Amino acid sequence: MNVLPRGIRHLPGFFAPDAQRALVEEIRAVAARAPFYRPEMPRTGKPFSVRMTNCGPLGWVSDRQGYRYQELHPVTGEPWPPIPQALLDLWAEVAGHAAPPQACLVNFYEDKAKMGLHQDRDEEDFSAPVVSVSLGDACLFRVGETARGGRTTSIRLESGDVVVLGGEGRLAFHGVDRIYPATSALLKKGGRINLTLRRVTRPD
Repeated sequence: MNVLPRGIRHLPGFFAPDAQRALVEEIRAVAARAPFYRPEMPRTGKPFSVRMTNCGPLGWVSDRQGYRYQELHPVTGEPWPPIPQALLDLWAEVAGHAAPPQACLVNFYEDKAKMGLHQDRDEEDFSAPVVSVSLGDACLFRVGETARGGRTTSIRLESGDVVVLGGEGRLAFHGVDRIYPATSALLKKGGRINLTLRRVTRPD
């Protein structure tokens, strides 16, 4: 059994199949208003292997100018749609933080997409955790320590699983090494959706 770093919680099967299907429909409605787009790496302009959108008052974006949160979709110029209630309820249950999330980053992984080891550190206040939801095909998730190059642990995340990065693990390096195609029938054309809830600013 893999031992996760301190502050990292894995909640397998948190969302039952019916709840997963309902959440996918909510995300489809989000994407109808805020279409998926392919962000670029700062400086190089290299496109990400995942497509992204957001919901909530703020959305995380990446382009040649850098990583940041902003109120408007970078392609349409429209505000992001609201965060679905099911995700706000999840935050209230597992985050242990009084203030609500302000951003939900929606990543779509196709069969060969991956995400290199990184820290989520574009927020002002690290006292709030990052809460992550997996939907669709399984993936190999790797999480390490708060310093690059430390020990890493890999776990397989299935559809409906939730991961919480909080406390000592809030700034842990983490990433997705691979997708396991055709391991879920949740998404009609396959792939994996990952939702990450974040609190961006310090509460008043």
